[in-house]
Amino acid sequence: MVGVVDVNGQSADETAKLIHQAGGQAHSYTGDITVYAAVQEAAAAFERDAGPIEILVNNAGWDRFSNFLDSDPELWDRIMAINLRGPLNLHHIVVRGMAARRRGKVINIASDAGRVGSSGEAVYAACKGGLIAFTKSLARELATQGVNLNAVCPGPTDTPLFRDFTGEGETGRKVAAALERAIPMKRLGRPDDIPGLVAFLASDDADFITGQVLSVSGGLTMHG
Repeated sequence: MVGVVDVNGQSADETAKLIHQAGGQAHSYTGDITVYAAVQEAAAAFERDAGPIEILVNNAGWDRFSNFLDSDPELWDRIMAINLRGPLNLHHIVVRGMAARRRGKVINIASDAGRVGSSGEAVYAACKGGLIAFTKSLARELATQGVNLNAVCPGPTDTPLFRDFTGEGETGRKVAAALERAIPMKRLGRPDDIPGLVAFLASDDADFITGQVLSVSGGLTMHG
């Protein structure tokens, strides 16, 4: 059973519908992950509907292209709330139960921007770098309590967020083309490049893997 939480209730419903169409089961909930009480409510609703949460995937993200010196604190606050504070809220509420039951998997969707930096998204990169460090730190804290935490770092991926970030028209096409040239596999990532790794990290096959950071970037970033 999958629980889908989105600040946009219609989007949550659409995702749950796709899961049903693929043969799975899902419940959808409207909730703002930046609000602690909203996360508490959504988590409690799912556990009433489906039982204890065993897997948590933090997939929410948002950014707006801006050179740091041209940005303002209002933009910083929104980026930090969605990309860092939201995941902290979810960990604090959901992982507590996992630790008590001594069983759980957490997969945090970070970004290669958090590993190597990225022009025009300094605050976003700071948040994703923070999420990576948090993942490793909590993995150490919970290593003997049956809870595994790992981070997946997509590179440039052709998603609505990416198109919103780069902009429409000629400018966006130029940015995408430049990235495609830089990626050894010569294409942007696609949304379906990510789920296989997430599913593996959520499976029993990954029981001895924790605190790891894996890039899905077509070779754009390679770490030893």
